[in-house]
Amino acid sequence: MAKQNLEQSGPFIGMAGLAVAFFLYAYAAIARPSWLHSALMPLAWLVFLALGAAWFTRHPYRVLVLPVLAIVLWFALMMGFGPDA
Repeated sequence: MAKQNLEQSGPFIGMAGLAVAFFLYAYAAIARPSWLHSALMPLAWLVFLALGAAWFTRHPYRVLVLPVLAIVLWFALMMGFGPDA
Protein backbone atom coordinates (compact mmCIF):
# COMPACT_ATOMS: atom_id res chain seq x y z
CA MET A 1 0.00 0.00 0.00
CA ALA A 2 1.33 3.42 -0.93
CA LYS A 3 2.25 5.88 1.77
CA GLN A 4 0.31 9.14 1.78
CA ASN A 5 2.44 12.21 1.16
CA LEU A 6 0.75 15.32 2.54
CA GLU A 7 3.53 17.50 1.21
CA GLN A 8 2.29 16.77 -2.30
CA SER A 9 -1.45 16.40 -1.75
CA GLY A 10 -1.89 18.78 1.20
CA PRO A 11 -2.13 22.01 -0.82
CA PHE A 12 -4.77 20.48 -3.09
CA ILE A 13 -6.79 19.36 -0.08
CA GLY A 14 -6.46 22.81 1.47
CA MET A 15 -7.55 24.62 -1.69
CA ALA A 16 -10.51 22.26 -2.04
CA GLY A 17 -11.43 23.10 1.55
CA LEU A 18 -11.28 26.79 0.68
CA ALA A 19 -13.63 26.10 -2.24
CA VAL A 20 -16.07 24.57 0.24
CA ALA A 21 -15.66 27.55 2.56
CA PHE A 22 -16.48 29.83 -0.39
CA PHE A 23 -20.06 28.58 -0.37
CA LEU A 24 -20.39 29.50 3.32
CA TYR A 25 -19.07 33.00 2.71
CA ALA A 26 -21.26 33.42 -0.40
CA TYR A 27 -24.30 32.34 1.61
CA ALA A 28 -23.50 34.93 4.26
CA ALA A 29 -23.19 37.66 1.63
CA ILE A 30 -26.57 36.78 0.12
CA ALA A 31 -28.60 35.85 3.20
CA ARG A 32 -27.51 38.58 5.61
CA PRO A 33 -28.06 42.15 4.35
CA SER A 34 -25.35 43.95 6.29
CA TRP A 35 -22.00 45.51 5.46
CA LEU A 36 -20.13 42.87 7.49
CA HIS A 37 -21.68 39.91 5.70
CA SER A 38 -21.92 41.47 2.24
CA ALA A 39 -18.53 43.16 1.97
CA LEU A 40 -16.03 42.20 4.65
CA MET A 41 -16.64 38.46 4.86
CA PRO A 42 -16.09 37.84 1.12
CA LEU A 43 -12.94 39.97 1.35
CA ALA A 44 -11.76 37.80 4.25
CA TRP A 45 -12.29 34.72 2.08
CA LEU A 46 -10.26 36.34 -0.70
CA VAL A 47 -7.43 36.87 1.78
CA PHE A 48 -7.55 33.17 2.68
CA LEU A 49 -7.50 32.31 -1.03
CA ALA A 50 -4.54 34.60 -1.69
CA LEU A 51 -2.64 33.06 1.23
CA GLY A 52 -3.42 29.58 -0.08
CA ALA A 53 -2.14 30.50 -3.52
CA ALA A 54 1.01 32.10 -2.10
CA TRP A 55 1.76 29.20 0.22
CA PHE A 56 0.81 26.45 -2.26
CA THR A 57 4.34 25.26 -2.99
CA ARG A 58 6.38 26.94 -0.25
CA HIS A 59 4.32 25.95 2.82
CA PRO A 60 2.09 22.99 1.93
CA TYR A 61 1.14 22.19 5.53
CA ARG A 62 -0.06 25.74 6.21
CA VAL A 63 -2.50 25.48 3.32
CA LEU A 64 -4.15 22.56 5.11
CA VAL A 65 -4.97 24.82 8.07
CA LEU A 66 -6.50 27.66 6.03
CA PRO A 67 -9.93 26.08 5.39
CA VAL A 68 -10.25 25.25 9.07
CA LEU A 69 -9.46 28.84 10.01
CA ALA A 70 -11.84 30.15 7.34
CA ILE A 71 -14.73 28.04 8.63
CA VAL A 72 -14.00 28.90 12.26
CA LEU A 73 -13.95 32.61 11.36
CA TRP A 74 -17.21 32.26 9.42
CA PHE A 75 -18.89 30.49 12.32
CA ALA A 76 -17.62 33.04 14.85
CA LEU A 77 -18.80 36.00 12.77
CA MET A 78 -22.19 34.45 12.06
CA MET A 79 -22.80 33.54 15.68
CA GLY A 80 -21.15 36.62 17.17
CA PHE A 81 -22.75 39.31 15.05
CA GLY A 82 -25.78 37.54 13.65
CA PRO A 83 -28.15 39.37 11.31
CA ASP A 84 -27.80 42.72 13.12
CA ALA A 85 -24.21 43.51 12.11
